Amino acid sequence: MDSELRRIRAIAEYQFGPGSGAALFPEEVRMIHSRNTGRIRHIHLGDTLIATFRPNDGVFTLTIAAAQRLLAEVPDLNYTVTVTEDAAPFISQGKNVFAKHVLRSGEKIRPGDEVIIIAEKSGVIGVGKALLIGNEMKEFKIGVAVKTRRGSETDA
Repeated sequence: MDSELRRIRAIAEYQFGPGSGAALFPEEVRMIHSRNTGRIRHIHLGDTLIATFRPNDGVFTLTIAAAQRLLAEVPDLNYTVTVTEDAAPFISQGKNVFAKHVLRSGEKIRPGDEVIIIAEKSGVIGVGKALLIGNEMKEFKIGVAVKTRRGSETDA
C-alpha cells in the first residue's frame, strides 16, 4: 500500500475512529497536492470530492458523499448529531444546528470536531464543526451546537 494512502487512513482513524480509514479512502482514491507546498490537499474517489485536508490543524473536512460512506461502513460512528425533522430542511440548506433541535449526539464529540448531521427520516443532511461537547448539545436549549459547513442541498 502506498505510504500516502496509509497516512491519510491513519489520520481518518484518529479523527473518526476504527474502520473509518478504509471506509473513507479505498485503494482507488486520487490525491490532489498543493502546488505551493506539495502536500495533500484534496482526496477524490472517481470524480467525487471526498475530503479536504486542512494543513493548519492536520484533520479532514468531509463532503456529504464522505459522510454517507462513513455512516454506511462504520457501525459505531460516534461523530454524528441527529436533529429534529422540522429543522432538517434548513440545515440541508446550510443553516447552523441549534441545540434545541438536537435529539442525539455522540458522547465523544468535542468542540472543533468534524461531525455528520443526520435527520432521522432524511439521513445525512449536512456536515460541520461542533461548537459544544456532545452531551451539552442535548442539554442546552439555546445557542448554536454545530456550525454547518455543507448542507446536502448545497454540496456540489
